[in-house]
Amino acid sequence: MASKKQISASRSAEILTTATNLHSLAIHLLRTVRARDRASGIGPAQLSALSVLVFGGQRSLGELANAEQVRPPTMSRIVAGLKRTGLVRQIPAADKRTLLLAATAKGTKLLRRAQKRRIAMLAKALAAMNQREMYTLNNANQLVRRAISRMQHDGKER
Repeated sequence: MASKKQISASRSAEILTTATNLHSLAIHLLRTVRARDRASGIGPAQLSALSVLVFGGQRSLGELANAEQVRPPTMSRIVAGLKRTGLVRQIPAADKRTLLLAATAKGTKLLRRAQKRRIAMLAKALAAMNQREMYTLNNANQLVRRAISRMQHDGKER
C-alpha cells in the first residue's frame, strides 16, 4: 500500500495543474480589483502597508516591512508618505526605543472605502452567477482557505 507521501504521476500532474491555475487566477483577480484602488489617491504599496495596519493592528517599522516582504529602507519611504498624508501615525511602544505605526481614523476610512470598491466590483461580477455556481464557488473558497492555512502552517515550521 502506498503511503500518503507517495503520489501517482497522474495525481501529481493534476495537483501541479490546479496549483498553476489557482496561482494565475489569484494574480488576475487581484490585478482586476486593484484597478479600483486608483480612486483611493495613494499608490498600491502604500495601500497595502495601510491594510496591514488597519486589519493587523499596530506594528513596528520592521514588522511592517516583514509583513509586506520589503526591506526596512523601502518601508521607511512608504511610511513617510502615509504619515505625510495623515493616514498613519507613530506611537510609543512599551520599549521606549521602539516606535509603533498605527493607522489613523483617516487612514482606516480610506482603506475601508477602497475595500468597499473592490468588493462591489467583485460582487457585481458574482451577481451573474446562478445559485448552483455560487454554491460551488463558496465550497471552493473553503478549500482555498484550507490550502492557505496549510501553507501558512508549513511556513512556520521552517
